[in-house]
This record gives sequence, C-alpha cells and structure tokens, in this order.
Amino acid sequence: MSSTFSGDETAPFFGFLGAAAALVFSCMGAAYGTAKSGVGVASMGVMRPELVMKSIVPVVMAGVLGIYGLIIAVIISTGINPKAKSYYLFDGYAHLSSGLSCGLAGLAAGMAIGIVGDVGVSSFLAI
Repeated sequence: MSSTFSGDETAPFFGFLGAAAALVFSCMGAAYGTAKSGVGVASMGVMRPELVMKSIVPVVMAGVLGIYGLIIAVIISTGINPKAKSYYLFDGYAHLSSGLSCGLAGLAAGMAIGIVGDVGVSSFLAI
C-alpha cells in the first residue's frame, strides 16, 4: 500500500496553531494590560478612593482583548474540518497568519493599554 504525501495532511496543524496563537497572545496582552493598569488603579484606591471608578477603564479595555482573541480562535477552529471539505496547506497557512496577526496585535495593544493606563492614572493622581 503506497500513498503519496501531498503535505495537506499537516495543514490542520497549522490551522489549529493559528487558533492557539490568537488565543494565547491576545490573552497574554490582556493579562499584562490588566496587571499593569491594575497597579495604577490600586494606587488610586489608596490615595483618592472616590476616583477609582474613573480609572477602571484601562482594565476593562485590556480585558476585552482576550475576548477578541477567543472569538478569532473559535472562528478559525470552526473553519477546520478536513472530513467535510478539502483543507489544503494554503488554508492552514492562512489560518496561521490570521491567528498570529490577531494575537500579536492583541499582545501589543495590551502592552500599550497597560503602560498608558498606569501612566494616565498616575498622572491623574498628581492633579
């Protein structure tokens, strides 16, 4: 029994890798943004507790990044079904690149939200 290897047998691996990358990297960005801006919220709670609710916005924005990654991961993983229709290497690489772009954008946005949220809350304390 000889079967030829066309490379398409490994295509779902790359597709699921893209879904995992979207979820992992965007959740890492959400965690970093929440932790970094949460430090500013905690210091706001110590210094001026009446302004805590105004400084909670960066924490919520960072948390939404993880939800974006989850949505993209679900969209990618539902598109991978080699039994129902042909799934080629092009599809696997397309899902990998879309997962990486979503995940790394979420990571960068989470880092930016965390840094800007911490500095913004700290400067709000100085007023």
